[in-house]
Amino acid sequence: MGFWEKKRVTVTGGAGFLGSHVVAKLREKGCREIFVPRRIEFDLREEAQIRRLYEVSKPEILIHLAAVVGGIGINQKLPGTFFYENAIMGIQLMEWGRRAGVEKFVAVGTTCSYPNITPIPFREEHLWNGSPEETNAPYGFAKRLLAIQSKAYYEQYQFLAVNPIPSNLYGPGDNFDLEKSHVVPAMIRKFSEAEEKKITKVILWGSGNPTRDFLFVEDAVEGILLVAEKWGKPNPINIGSGKETSIKTLAEMVSNLTGFKGTLEWDLSRPDGQPKRLLDISKTTALGYQPKISLEEGLTRTIAWYRENIAAANTAAGR
Repeated sequence: MGFWEKKRVTVTGGAGFLGSHVVAKLREKGCREIFVPRRIEFDLREEAQIRRLYEVSKPEILIHLAAVVGGIGINQKLPGTFFYENAIMGIQLMEWGRRAGVEKFVAVGTTCSYPNITPIPFREEHLWNGSPEETNAPYGFAKRLLAIQSKAYYEQYQFLAVNPIPSNLYGPGDNFDLEKSHVVPAMIRKFSEAEEKKITKVILWGSGNPTRDFLFVEDAVEGILLVAEKWGKPNPINIGSGKETSIKTLAEMVSNLTGFKGTLEWDLSRPDGQPKRLLDISKTTALGYQPKISLEEGLTRTIAWYRENIAAANTAAGR
């Protein structure tokens, strides 16, 4: 019998982008019981409802993925919301997980928690060497709090919470709302709509010079579940692609894969965000992790999903 076949697992955010892929993989692995709390039933900002969640689901493992997330624009617009809601959800979920005797709490973090200027590749010990980049610092700090809480709870209560930190995720089921999306889905939508409408120029934010570590969602799921199964320390652990890609290179790839034939223009009045990102994944590879999906393959699959679902739905609605 495999590790997951005998487990009761609760996945907060299990209906979201990353969460839906985690739930699907758990089912594939034969997980005995998976509970996905819906916001309409369990408001995870409210302590009483968190307590009720544990009473109802009785998890042996809780994977915390519920989050208020988005790209640079929405982070700048709602910094207070991003800090408060992410912090309050995670802190209270871990506290009540401890009280409920959860076997392992998986607090999934973010590369936004790393300091703005961090040596490449980012190693887990670098997390504490400065403040996150200004445009997403509230979100980054909120998630960094859970790493502090994990260590404190292990020292005082011997409660085990692990902190996988995935790099920049993308893939089928991502959020393609231009007000809230991250860079990959935003580009896919912009280039796809420009190609469809015969628009000859696409304007993108910033200079295009920053780099990112783009990780296909299925690879992220494999890493998260591997960490949940095998990582036994209350310390952050990176999950990435092992590849550094500039935003300009990403734009060229998405442009080509969507069939866009026009020109690109970079809006230098818009922020770049963190200058460089690439995660050191040596700790997860030592556990047996190996990312499998190249950026080109992942983008191709994501573009196909977008056209079959989002673009087709918009066309049917006459948008």
